[in-house]
Amino acid sequence: MALRLLSLPISYCQTRLTLKHGNAVQEHPSNISITKNIHCIARAETIEPTAKHQANFWDYDYMMSLGSDYTDETQNVRVQELKEHVKHLLDELDEPLAKLELIDAIERLGVGNHFEEEILDILQIISVDRRVMEDLYSTALRFRLLRKHGYDVPQEIFKSFQDEMGNFKSCLTLDTEGMLSLYEASYLGFEGDNIMDEAKCFTTKHLKNPKEYINPTLAKRVEHSLELALHLRLPTVEARWYIYIYGSEENMTPALLQLAILNYNMVQGVHQKEIGTVARWWMGLGLQNLSFLRDRMMMNFFWSMAIICEPKFGHFREELTKVTMLLTVIDDMYETHGSLEELDLFTDAVERWNVSAMEQLPQHMKLCYMALLNTNNNIGYQWVKLCKAYFMEAKWVQQRYTPTTKEYFDNGIQSIAVPLTMINCYFLTAKTITEEALERVELIDSLIYLPSMILRLGDDLITSTDEQNRGSKQCYMDELGVSEEGAREHIRQLICDNWKKMNKARVSHHPFSEPFTSATTNLCRIAECFSLLSHGQVDPNASLENLMSTIFEPISLM
Repeated sequence: MALRLLSLPISYCQTRLTLKHGNAVQEHPSNISITKNIHCIARAETIEPTAKHQANFWDYDYMMSLGSDYTDETQNVRVQELKEHVKHLLDELDEPLAKLELIDAIERLGVGNHFEEEILDILQIISVDRRVMEDLYSTALRFRLLRKHGYDVPQEIFKSFQDEMGNFKSCLTLDTEGMLSLYEASYLGFEGDNIMDEAKCFTTKHLKNPKEYINPTLAKRVEHSLELALHLRLPTVEARWYIYIYGSEENMTPALLQLAILNYNMVQGVHQKEIGTVARWWMGLGLQNLSFLRDRMMMNFFWSMAIICEPKFGHFREELTKVTMLLTVIDDMYETHGSLEELDLFTDAVERWNVSAMEQLPQHMKLCYMALLNTNNNIGYQWVKLCKAYFMEAKWVQQRYTPTTKEYFDNGIQSIAVPLTMINCYFLTAKTITEEALERVELIDSLIYLPSMILRLGDDLITSTDEQNRGSKQCYMDELGVSEEGAREHIRQLICDNWKKMNKARVSHHPFSEPFTSATTNLCRIAECFSLLSHGQVDPNASLENLMSTIFEPISLM
C-alpha cells in the first residue's frame, strides 16, 4: 500500500528460507574473496497467509548475538596507517585529473567520509581553476564530481564536443572511457539542461553497442552503468561491487583497496551491533504475535543503513529503524486488519495523542497505539498526518473509489512516509538546529518533497496487479486514457523529471548540511534500487542477496 519500498518481503512463497551453518568462499577478481559465515536465521516452515501479507520471522536470538572480527583496536590502527598513506597521495598529486580520479575512486569505494576536508579543499581549487580540460573523459569527470558536491557547473562546457547542429560529434564514440564518463555525468542534469539530455541519449545509444576491443574490466563497468547509472545507485551497495572492480584495475592503489576492504568490514561490524540493539527493542514491544504483522526488521534496518551508513550515525539508524518498523505495523493494520469504523477510531486516537484515547480501541490496536506513543512522543503531529493519509487510502479501497491524480499525490506524499522519516533524520543528525531549517522541514522543503515524489512513483512502478487500482498507474490510465505500459512510461518520465529537480535543489541555497542532504538523495536512490532489483515487478526475493551480503558477509583479501 504505502510502504513496499520500505519493507519488500524477503520471502514471498510462504516457505521460509533455510540456511545452514558453515563457511563458503566465493572467488572474485584480484584474489578478493567473500567468506560467508552463515547462521540458520530462518527455519523451513510453511506459513498460512493472513490477508495479503506473508509472515517472515528472523532468528532474533541470533541477531541479538551478532558480532564481528573487525572491531578491535588493531584494525583501527591499521585503518589510520592506510588513511595517512592515501592522504599523502592526495597531497603529492599535481595534475587536476589525477586528483579527480583518486577522489572518484575514494568515494566509490565507500571511504569518502575519511577524507571529507581534503576532498572539499581540492574540489574548491578545481572549481575555480581556469585551465581547460580538453578531452571528454576529464571534462565529464570534473562536471560530475563538482555537481555532486554542490557546485552549479554550467552544461555549456560540453559545447566544444558538439557540431554546428548541436549534435555530439561521431568521433567521440571511439573513446569508450570518455563516453562512459559523459553518460554518468548526464544523470546530474537539471531541468532545461538540453545538452545533458542529448548527452544521455547519445551515450546510451552507443554504449549499448559493445566494443570487442575494450578490456574486460571496462566492459563490466559499462554494463553495470547501463543497468543503473552511478548517481542513482546506493553508495553502501555500490561500494561492495566497486571493490571487486577496483581490484582488477591496472592503476589501482593497493593501500586504498586495503583501506576500502577493512573499512567495509569494520562498518559492517558496527551495523551488526546496531541490529542487536534494535532486535532487543522489538522483542520488548510485544507486537510479534499480531496476526497481520509483517516481520521486516532486517529490511527496515537495511533501509536506514542505506540512507546514512557512516559508523558515527548509529543512533540515527537505530531510531529510524524503530520508526520504519512501526510504519510497517501501522500500514499493515490500515491495509489489512481494520474496519473503517475501527480505523477511524485509531486515527482519532493518534490525533489526540493521549493514553486515555485508546480505551475504545480493539486489543490489537491498543498494542500498536502504545508502541507508537512510547517510541514517538516527540513527533506526534507528523504521525497524525501519516495516519490520516493511511486512513484516506483505506477508505478509498473499502469504498472502491479511484482518486484523481491530484487527490492521489496530495495524499501519497504523506503516506509514503518521507516527511516523517526526514523529521527524524534532521533531529538525529543535525549538529545545530536552526529556525529556518525547522520551518522548511515542516513546510516540506524541495529536498523532502522531491524524494517523496520519487519514492511514491517508484513504489507505484512495482505495485502488484491486485493493488494497481490504488496507485498512480491506475490514475494515469483513467485520466490519460492509456494502457498500463503507457502509464508506466509516464511514471518513469516523471521520476526522471523529479531527479532533475532534485539535482538542482541540492546545489541551490538551503539551510541543511551533511549528512541530511546526502540522506535525501539516498532516499531517491532507494526507489531506484528496489525498482532495479524487481525489474519493475513485485519480486519479494529480489533484495535478499544485497541485504545478506551487505550486513552479514565480510570481504577478505587473500
